Amino acid sequence: MVSALFALVAYLIGSVSFAVVVSRVFGLPDPHSYGSGNPGATNVLRTGKKAAAVLTLIGDAAKGAAALWLARLFAPQAGVGEATFALVALAAFLGHLFPLYFRFRGGKGVATAGGILLAMDWRIALTLLLVWVLVAGVSRYSSLAAIIAAAVSPLAAFYFLGWGPMTWAVLTIAVLLVWRHRRNIERMIAGNESRIRLSRRS
Repeated sequence: MVSALFALVAYLIGSVSFAVVVSRVFGLPDPHSYGSGNPGATNVLRTGKKAAAVLTLIGDAAKGAAALWLARLFAPQAGVGEATFALVALAAFLGHLFPLYFRFRGGKGVATAGGILLAMDWRIALTLLLVWVLVAGVSRYSSLAAIIAAAVSPLAAFYFLGWGPMTWAVLTIAVLLVWRHRRNIERMIAGNESRIRLSRRS
């Protein structure tokens, strides 16, 4: 019951879509209505508002980290351990994918997964950030960088944490990330996937 309560709180935290919230603050269109239709930082960047995209990225990452940090903060009083933390990580990620507050129309979860991994172990997060930057820099495909980073993430988790609940959580998140990018994979195969472009507009 305690673990379920922790997971519920994590899901509700993960359900906050910063792409939608930040867009409303900046007076931008709903991110579901343009570009890829994905409520994430990359799509918000297509409006040309770099500040809005950065805030979206930070917010989505921070909520993933916050869910796990809060669980660890209250763990001693609640008597929960690694299995509950793994459940919290998954719940926060699922909240981003299927947010309660936005009719379950969520993003793909790259930033949120990054925040979760940072809270798990900064070495995993740094490894995957380097992978993402390298692939994105060479290919100019944000989606390809996310897919490859997702594929590497269980290996990084195993290397730094060994097999355990957290590594299984990372593996599940990786599978969900790749699944959420299935349309991007189809577009890359067809040669229609959008590349990263930085607008000159403020």
